Formats: sequence, C-alpha cells, structure tokens
Amino acid sequence: MLKTQELTLNMGPVHPSTHGVYRCVLNLDGEYIQNAVNHIGYLHRGLEKLAESRTYTQFIPYTDRLDYCSGLSNELAYVMAVEKLMGIEEEIPERAQYLRVILAELQRLGSHGIFLGSFALDVAGATGYFYIFRERDRVLELITRVGGNRLTPNFMRIGGVRNDLGEDFFTELKDLMDSFEPAFEEYNGLLTGNEIFQSRTKGISVVSKEMAMDYGFNGPNLRSVGVDYDLRRDEPYLVYDRMQFDVPVTHNGDLFDRFVIRLKEMEQSVRIIKQAMKEIPEGPVMAKVPKVIKPPVGEAFHRIENAKGHLGFHLVSDGSTKPYRNKIYAPTFVMLSAFPEMAKGTHIMDAVLILASIDIVLGEVDR
Repeated sequence: MLKTQELTLNMGPVHPSTHGVYRCVLNLDGEYIQNAVNHIGYLHRGLEKLAESRTYTQFIPYTDRLDYCSGLSNELAYVMAVEKLMGIEEEIPERAQYLRVILAELQRLGSHGIFLGSFALDVAGATGYFYIFRERDRVLELITRVGGNRLTPNFMRIGGVRNDLGEDFFTELKDLMDSFEPAFEEYNGLLTGNEIFQSRTKGISVVSKEMAMDYGFNGPNLRSVGVDYDLRRDEPYLVYDRMQFDVPVTHNGDLFDRFVIRLKEMEQSVRIIKQAMKEIPEGPVMAKVPKVIKPPVGEAFHRIENAKGHLGFHLVSDGSTKPYRNKIYAPTFVMLSAFPEMAKGTHIMDAVLILASIDIVLGEVDR
C-alpha cells in the first residue's frame, strides 16, 4: 500500500512570488495544501506610533508608505479624518473635492492595474502582464506630474489639495481615459476569455458569503462573493453622490471572480473620471485653515473605499499639534487572515494565485 508523508514547506519571506516580505509555512500532503500558517511583521515600521511624534501635516507623506500602490488614496483617507476631527468637512472647496475624486479613481486604476498584471504573471501570462502595465505606466506618469513621484505623491492637504492642476494635465488624462476602452477589450481577449486562464482560476479557492462576512472582507473581495456594498455609493463622501456609476458584483467567490471584478471596477473608474472632468467647477482648491493644525480635544474616524477595500483612520486629539493616537484600519491585514482557509485543500501551484487574489501589500499589512 502506497504511503505518503506530510511535508512542511517554507514559502517566504523573500520568495519572489509572495507579493512582498511575507512568509507562510505550508503543510503538504503530496502536492495538496493541508494547512497554512501566516507569518507577518517583516516590514513593520511602527507608523501608528510614529504619528504621535509628528504633526498632523507632517504625517501625510507617511501614509504613502502604507499601500504604496495607492498613495493618493491613503492620503485622502487620512486628511479627511483630520478634517472631520477639526469639523471643517463642509468647508472643502468644490473644485478640490472633484480633484480628489479624479485622483482617487486614477489611483484605483493604477492599483488594480498592478493587481491584474501581477496576477497574469503568476498564472504564467507574461503577455497580459506587459499589456496591462502599458496603461498602468501612463497612470503613474500622470501621478508623477501631480506630485513629483510615481508612488509617493504627497499631494493631498488638510483642507484641500496642494495646488491646482493645469489644462495640460486634463488633456493627457482625457487621452488616457479614451485609450482604456480598447485596452479593456485586449485584457479580456488575453486573459478573461483565455481557456487556460479560466481553467486555472474558475472554481479555485471559493469563498462563501458567510466566510467573507466572518473574516471581515470588504472592497472588491467582498463584492466578489455577492455582497453589494460600496462606500462611494452607500456612505458617499466628497462628490461621489453626484456621479453615475455601477458597483460590479459577482457571485462565485473564486479566483476568476476576484480577478474579473477589479477589471470591471476599472471600467467604472474611467466612467467616474470622465464625469468629474466634465463637471469640475472653477474656484479655489484649499479651504482657509490655520497654518498650525490644532484640532479640539476629541476623536474621529473616517474611511474610504480604497482600491483594496475600506481604509480608515481613527484619530484621537488631546488639543495639541500632534495626534494623541492614530489607529489605522488596513483592509488587507484583515483579509490576509483568511488565506489559510482559502488555501486549504488546493494544489500547491495555486497558493501564490490565491495570495495574489487577496491583493495584499505588506506596507499596509505590517504598518
């Protein structure tokens, strides 16, 4: 009688396919995963504690280092939490709100772009990777024009944005949005319509609605299991309530759905940006806020629909120029806890794909 022996395999922390400095210990029966144990903390930099020794304004650049694929969105969540703490949410100029929406959706395109491209590469679709990164690079070039850096723009400000954007930016942005429509057809032809891609993703690592709710899934991963919830529509902020867009929802909860839903969200981001560009009013881009930010004693929590899920900041003020406490709610930290259950019983070659489908960034997980 043929006998098998359980094998323990160490994946990470410097494995090229682990999407960051993440380590996982896999217990294998042959080539099938029986158990998985997460090991995190290799990128821990103590950002929440650092905030206590920085002024409210000085901490803005640190938020770029959380999910470093979504710098502008991270900044947005933080400055809106400070504005809520100060009680000046209603004073943000309309033009600044439109600019924030445009840049947040542009950042979503960049973040989902790296997810789709990396996922394609993980499934050995190198051609799809290069096609998707073609548009993503153009997104990053526009972000560079905004903030001077591709990943760490430091553009959002408490009360608005750092400066207005000129006509040349909007001209390039319109050209990029127009180029996305034929690009989406290419992505679908290369990947979602590909028989090999479908065989590697459909029916693999299925997450039920109950499991997703139990683990606290949110964002695209929650919508991929059939839960129709999006903060931009259901708890609107900025001028999202003026935008016409759909919230993509799928119902199978497998690898394929977690890929497809982000592609559909990119289509809606293009739709939102085009509307915002058409409707953006003239006017100032900064509210009249004091140069020295000293919120009153109290606390505030604000969250936004980031590319990876709900990103929130809970700030506690003691009346000084520095936060008494800054607690960050990071979506991928929550969802990574489900990886062992998502991977259990699957083939070892699917492990990296399952991890990729959560869309983790260790800067946000470890903080």
